[in-house]
Amino acid sequence: MNLEQKSIPLYEKLREFSQRKPLSFHVPGHKNGLVFPDVTNDYFKSILPIDLTELSGLDDLHAPDGVIKEAEQLAADFFRANHSYFLVGGSTVGNLAMILATCSEGDELIVQRNSHKSIMNGLELCDAMPIYVSPEYDEMVNRYTAPSMQTIEQAIKSHPNAKAIVLTYPDYFGSTYAIKEIINKAHQHNIPVLVDEAHGVHFSLGAPFPTSALDLGADIVVQSAHKMGPAMTMASFLHINSSLINPEAVEHYLQMLQSSSPSYPLMASLDLARYFLANLTVGEIDLILESVSTMKELFDSPHWKIIEGNDPLKITLQIINGQTGFDVAKSFESQGIYPELATTDQVLFIHGLGQIKQWDQINKALKTVNEQLIYMGNHATIDTSMLFSNPVERSVLTFKEIKKLRTEYIPLANATGRIAAEAIIPYPPGIPMLIKGEEINTNHVKMIQHLLKQGANFQHRNIDKGIQVFQEKE
Repeated sequence: MNLEQKSIPLYEKLREFSQRKPLSFHVPGHKNGLVFPDVTNDYFKSILPIDLTELSGLDDLHAPDGVIKEAEQLAADFFRANHSYFLVGGSTVGNLAMILATCSEGDELIVQRNSHKSIMNGLELCDAMPIYVSPEYDEMVNRYTAPSMQTIEQAIKSHPNAKAIVLTYPDYFGSTYAIKEIINKAHQHNIPVLVDEAHGVHFSLGAPFPTSALDLGADIVVQSAHKMGPAMTMASFLHINSSLINPEAVEHYLQMLQSSSPSYPLMASLDLARYFLANLTVGEIDLILESVSTMKELFDSPHWKIIEGNDPLKITLQIINGQTGFDVAKSFESQGIYPELATTDQVLFIHGLGQIKQWDQINKALKTVNEQLIYMGNHATIDTSMLFSNPVERSVLTFKEIKKLRTEYIPLANATGRIAAEAIIPYPPGIPMLIKGEEINTNHVKMIQHLLKQGANFQHRNIDKGIQVFQEKE
């Protein structure tokens, strides 16, 4: 299409509309900000006038033919997609829609086992039969990364009628892999590849960033514009670039899953994020990379080493002196610096697409953190490399069977050998350690107990007291 990427049609339309000082006899109830608690004016006053609804000239997300359509076409042009859609429910809603649009009850889907919980929820919603492919454990970075080509080939050979392959690229830490080989193999069997690229919206900028899965031939790609781009939280994109996918099916599920009153500020932030990315210059990217280098130099410490990744904006500390990643993260937080994620032995910092200016604050905080860690005790470690043991594995139960079973709570220590009736999800990153319908083994129990002892956060109430399992047949 080669459209003019200097335009910000939706944002400009909202600004123009609000500058007319229109009198509101419509929703939302804050009436362009006139009906709102005064105590919040410092933060909300400037944005409420563009928090509008589907008025004349402002278009409709679910049937766009005006400024929203124009903004989505600009996004499609920049990301080199056939179709691009604005999402106001995060990558979660995009992941749900792409699964529901490509499979039906009982259909087999080949799914990367260490996928986000929204992928697992999509499988359950459509009653699919997931074929889980386990990721490889990379000892260079001390964590699971992605499935090998050999594992994918094994899954396709065993399940040639699979309706799609669902992958994550990059992972939370910015690590990529040879996804193009997998895409090519899938396409040889006429199988579409659906990609959760939540952390890769900036990959379309090109080098020095990795190549987007969209440019590598993926059929559907979902991106969180709010994670690595300058969009508001929950603002995301879904891109289609394939004749194997029916856009109308995707659109059907997007309008079904998303609010019928989508947020105009969120949509405008997607318009602005695309504009920002499209107009970022080589010189500006060079300055960002200089800032990344400065940060890495400042972060030199005897308590950790920096793991070099594929995405230069992701800076991962591998803790080497016996403390946990949770301990180190809390120490940083005590100094007003908040990392993105902590694990049992790593801490992730996301630099972002801008230059850091607060070097004095960071330098001062690092000195204090390093001093605190000298006096912090060591913790026992645990081998995490045995969590996913089978390269290709079907679920023990179908989702249809799961719906008919009764559940009970039992102590975690007694759960080995039972079937999980709920997902156990450390958050972040939101990747289920256990999935509903999976048999619980000793490695699961040990890992959950270990993480609880270290202070990990789980999206689960009272996991320390018990776990929900299916009742055994008498």
